[in-house]
Amino acid sequence: MQVSTKFTIALHILAATEYFGKDQKITSELLASSIGSNPVIIRNIMGSLRNAGLIEIKRGPGGITISRPLDQITFYDVYEAVETNKDTLFHFHDDLNPNCPVARNMHGALDGKLTEIQRQFGEDLKRFTVGDVVRDLYRNIEGEKKIS
Repeated sequence: MQVSTKFTIALHILAATEYFGKDQKITSELLASSIGSNPVIIRNIMGSLRNAGLIEIKRGPGGITISRPLDQITFYDVYEAVETNKDTLFHFHDDLNPNCPVARNMHGALDGKLTEIQRQFGEDLKRFTVGDVVRDLYRNIEGEKKIS
């Protein structure tokens, strides 16, 4: 279980789709421009979101749409959709010295604690939704308009 930039890019894709989707066709080029990334990377992440049933992609004039209500898409759903290295949040360094008492016992001292942290991480991801992000996004954009 590790978190790469794919996770935050996927959240950005979903939020931008919601924000811009009412007024224009959502394309990988539009999203890449917003995210500051290569459209190929965006299309790959979009494919993962589609495979997880979070978005629909319609070729031609269709663009992408979000498949279910934003409050029903948790961070955990997005994480599961796009992250490929999910097995272990923490990795131990290699080549521990077998003659060192600390090295020999480090796994035993940490394993249970790290397992609990990883379990809690997954639970925490389930507490937040894309809807939470979009509401905050709209609030922040409105705040910018008041300042200008």
